[in-house]
Amino acid sequence: MDNTKQMISTETIQPKILYYGTPVILLNTLNEDDTVNITPISSSWALGDYIVLGIGLGGKAIENLERLPECVINLPGPSLWENVEQLAPYTGKNPVPVDKQQHGYSYQKDKYAASGLTPVASLTVKPSRIMECPLQIEASIHNIRIPVHSPDFAIIEAQAVHVHAHQDIIMDDNHIDPLKWSPLIYNFRHYFGLGHQLGKTYRAET
Repeated sequence: MDNTKQMISTETIQPKILYYGTPVILLNTLNEDDTVNITPISSSWALGDYIVLGIGLGGKAIENLERLPECVINLPGPSLWENVEQLAPYTGKNPVPVDKQQHGYSYQKDKYAASGLTPVASLTVKPSRIMECPLQIEASIHNIRIPVHSPDFAIIEAQAVHVHAHQDIIMDDNHIDPLKWSPLIYNFRHYFGLGHQLGKTYRAET
């Protein structure tokens, strides 16, 4: 029997973006007048109760976080992709920065009205949560860092303060049922949900 594996060919490419499949986040931050700005982002990872976010500079979100270091990290499910996309061409920054103008952005003050989503009060932080998102994480900001090699975005270190979950995705009090919860995935600027379950890690508790 020939056990030789067939070689898989690759090519070196230079993609314009590297959104290789990460959850969409709707980041809620507080404006100067106590209204809430909602920013769709797709750069994040979590470890323990720490969540690291990547946010472009020059927008309203980073401005708000520098002034008030707290936020709500809302995670929408796949059914909310159109609500997320309705926010995509808007910025809460007025006047609209030149680079955003070049990409077709326009100013929108009321992001809730633009997206058709619903605010609900947070327990500790000042920005509201988004009712329709199955997971809503109130967080405090511990560090904001601008990478030397790429000064166009900031790396935000946030710590979860309260985690809110829709009742229908909760199991055993403090676990999220992975068969009922699916994040909205941003995959090279296209929206996806998760496919069928393939298995689970040996450390899974459910």
